[in-house]
Amino acid sequence: MTEPTRITTPFDAKSTAAEVIAGIDLTGRRAIVTGASSGIGVETARALAGAGAEVTLAVRNTAAGKEAAEDIAATTGARNVQVAPLDLADQRSVAAFTTGWEGPLHILVNNAGVMYTPETRTPEGWELQFATNHLGHFALTTGLRPALLGAGRARVVSLSSVGHIGSPVDFDDIHFRTRPYDPQTAYAQSKTANALFAVEANRRWADDGITVNAVHPGAILSNLTRHMDQEQLQSAITGGAYVFKTPGQGAATSVLVATSPQLEGMGGRYFEDCHEAPRHVPSGPRTGVAPHALDPEAAARLWQVSLDLIAGA
Repeated sequence: MTEPTRITTPFDAKSTAAEVIAGIDLTGRRAIVTGASSGIGVETARALAGAGAEVTLAVRNTAAGKEAAEDIAATTGARNVQVAPLDLADQRSVAAFTTGWEGPLHILVNNAGVMYTPETRTPEGWELQFATNHLGHFALTTGLRPALLGAGRARVVSLSSVGHIGSPVDFDDIHFRTRPYDPQTAYAQSKTANALFAVEANRRWADDGITVNAVHPGAILSNLTRHMDQEQLQSAITGGAYVFKTPGQGAATSVLVATSPQLEGMGGRYFEDCHEAPRHVPSGPRTGVAPHALDPEAAARLWQVSLDLIAGA
């Protein structure tokens, strides 16, 4: 069985969100971007608002969100940027958000996330990175499914990371109850979950006009890196271990996947640097998508596990 042709676009790692959305008119479309008060989130929201979409910044810190909304309005002239509270680690907050949403939703960008946090648990006993990065977005997206369905054709973008290469989802001990907690492994597992979510959500929803894809935005210096070892981070910067993107470049792949006419009807895939990613080669560079992040059986299992966890919350 041959693999489907990998999608490529005219853009690359250096392209910006403004460049990939140039010429696209989103007037009349409604979008939500989580974690949109800073970093690539605000640049994603800026690009969508600048193209005419009504954008809701779903953020924990609404004061920071309002500042971001004012900045977007000042730079784009957009007057259709809203701010709404959302704490992805709090299932009650997620439920309040989804219950409060009215009308159709054309674009959902699940951008928010935490990385390398010290061992922390939610009130349910869930490991924080998995709870925030995956379970919060899982509950948000499934809760917003009627709104996505109401749009006629809708797109969901699930932000994963090249960090997913470090670990599949450990279904025997997702929340590190028996194995020693490791922040990098926990992050990797949560990012694999973000990719697997796209696989299963797209399988379930594509026939209803909802397409779901995962993206790796690239390495960006933002609030996300605040829990990293700062010496290691500085070494990565000076030693060239990563080629860091600007926030505008980091938002490009999300914006491309959310809006490009070329990707109409395309889902269940993983993109990086504005192209569908090739398979990761273990002996090669730290790029591409690992097979465990696209495994349909793992994706289906994760979906059921996530439903069960949220139902018991």
